[in-house]
Amino acid sequence: MARYTGPKTKIARRFRDPIFGADKALDRRNYGPGQHGPSKKRGGKQSEYAIQLGEKQKAKYTYGILERQFSNMFEKASAMKGITGENLLQLCEARVDNTVFRLGIAPTRSGARQLVSHRHITINGDVVNIPSYTLRPGDVVGVREKSKSLEAIANSLSSNTKKYDWLDWDNSAMAGKLLNLPSREMIPENIKEQLIVELYSK
Repeated sequence: MARYTGPKTKIARRFRDPIFGADKALDRRNYGPGQHGPSKKRGGKQSEYAIQLGEKQKAKYTYGILERQFSNMFEKASAMKGITGENLLQLCEARVDNTVFRLGIAPTRSGARQLVSHRHITINGDVVNIPSYTLRPGDVVGVREKSKSLEAIANSLSSNTKKYDWLDWDNSAMAGKLLNLPSREMIPENIKEQLIVELYSK
């Protein structure tokens, strides 16, 4: 399956969570999508499997990761020391496209993916065009010299007010460093990772 490029509000309404950022439409219609509105039939009890699968889908949509990539990431998380669910989210956060988004270089993860794919981003001084590239603590993510004057990047940085404890941003150099992998408490995403672990463990 190719990466989802359809209506984002529809997906956010399915999970009843603004996974793509603030959404006024979601605030107005905080129920699942569909032509019949918030009908009573929609409130039926979900199976355990459906709940677990929904949480996995939510994580995939949130971080913009395809099924095979996500499955491989889970295997890698399982082989790491520590809690598998937390390891999985740390691997998601360590992707270069997510880090570009967290640093404020792009206003959305999809925008960050595009910047990386179009060779506007460097890692430790080298241009990288693979959005799924996994960063390690100490890696420096920066804007390519030729791209520092891009209006889209400048606008995103000027409007960014969010700071994260595991990232250090140098505005003059237009570069940020991954200080360490974030603990679960630091990651703001509303994802129940234990449900994903249970799903893959079946």
